[in-house]
Amino acid sequence: MDSDDHIDIRTLVREHGARQLTIARLSAPADWQGELRAALAAHREPVTIFSGNDFRLFLQSFAIFFTATMMFLI
Repeated sequence: MDSDDHIDIRTLVREHGARQLTIARLSAPADWQGELRAALAAHREPVTIFSGNDFRLFLQSFAIFFTATMMFLI
């Protein structure tokens, strides 16, 4: 490899960053601020211990534990 055959990594990184920024801008929704606010609001909603699937999982686990206990006692 000659001294003339060097790769300028800084230029490649800048070009790659510019391409990634363009792709991000093109794929972003038109109302990205509204989308971000909605996502943050959904993330901040309080989570209860017995919401939806958590309650179902609790009931299934309890049923299995109860059944195993009864089988052990019999």
